[in-house]
Amino acid sequence: MKIAPRRAAVVAAVLCLAAGASACGIAKSAGSRAVATGSTAAIKIGLLLPETKTTRYEQFDKPLIEARIKALDPNAAIDYYNADQDATTQQTQVDTALTKGDQVLILDAVDAKAIQSSVQKAHQAGVEVVAYDRLAQGPVDAYVSFDNTEVGRLQGQALVAAVGGRAGGGEIIMVDGSPTDPNAGQFKAGAHSAIDGRLKVAKEYDTPNWDPNNANQEAAAAITAVGAQNVLGVYSANDGMAAGIATALQAAGLAVPLTGQDAQLDAVQRILAGTQTMSIYKPYKPEADTAGTMAVDLAEGRAPGSSVAPTTATSGSGTTVKAQLITPTVLTKENIRSTVVVDGLYTVAQICDAAHAADCRAAGLQ
Repeated sequence: MKIAPRRAAVVAAVLCLAAGASACGIAKSAGSRAVATGSTAAIKIGLLLPETKTTRYEQFDKPLIEARIKALDPNAAIDYYNADQDATTQQTQVDTALTKGDQVLILDAVDAKAIQSSVQKAHQAGVEVVAYDRLAQGPVDAYVSFDNTEVGRLQGQALVAAVGGRAGGGEIIMVDGSPTDPNAGQFKAGAHSAIDGRLKVAKEYDTPNWDPNNANQEAAAAITAVGAQNVLGVYSANDGMAAGIATALQAAGLAVPLTGQDAQLDAVQRILAGTQTMSIYKPYKPEADTAGTMAVDLAEGRAPGSSVAPTTATSGSGTTVKAQLITPTVLTKENIRSTVVVDGLYTVAQICDAAHAADCRAAGLQ
């Protein structure tokens, strides 16, 4: 019978008292994962990511989290799930993870509110939940993300600076993220803290599922409504949507400032080409490493310490959670080499393909 991790320490202690001090010493030396039989068992962790439209999850988050878990415990078993942006699918995947005996879930919620019942179900089963990148509602045990309000502020600040002295001569369009993602609301609030009173917002959209096609349609409709000559710039909450928006701007013959987030490869190339102004570089490895560490700690019966979770965050359901909030970096043409290249996110060869070779040479990357 599987023993829930938050109860395992108590069970092990009782067994040790019954078996004697020498048995306790053996259990401790075996890695503190004693089960009721006195043997050890590999920890089982479920990794649940939200979607594939944003390239980061499959390309970076998944392999980095898995590598960290394996570095800490080579025998750990990892069950991977991707919900393809479907909240109902993710709820089913949580059920599957619980049935398979996963002791800890690393959960990046499709819909932070809708997943609350699943988080509660895991809690009742004695399974800890590490909220990854987005803070799910319900009794979450630990959380790692970036300072999302600061992300939005940096985006808004960059847009204001790029528009500069033309601020009084037109309006901007704001394309925000998915209303089911709590991060999107924080990005939006941070952006408005920098934009309000400095730039006039003509149109603003909450974009379901962070969908680039929706963002393209929203931007095209806004350009038509506002008039291309009156558009000073576009706030895009992430790079995926910026790709769709850049296409709409090009179709309208506009070359105006455009923000982004996630430092996607195509966004880095747009920054070099001048069709996107900036992105937010959020180094995935520190976030992934923290999630993996939190999950292994919890699976082995340890609460994340202050070095792993130095602060707290409060979810939409009012739960206060131990947290790590990592500081983001503004990515521009000037610091591509010192950020995404030096950190190994992309090589110069990946960035500077044939279509972008001239832009790379002009930026000093080649």
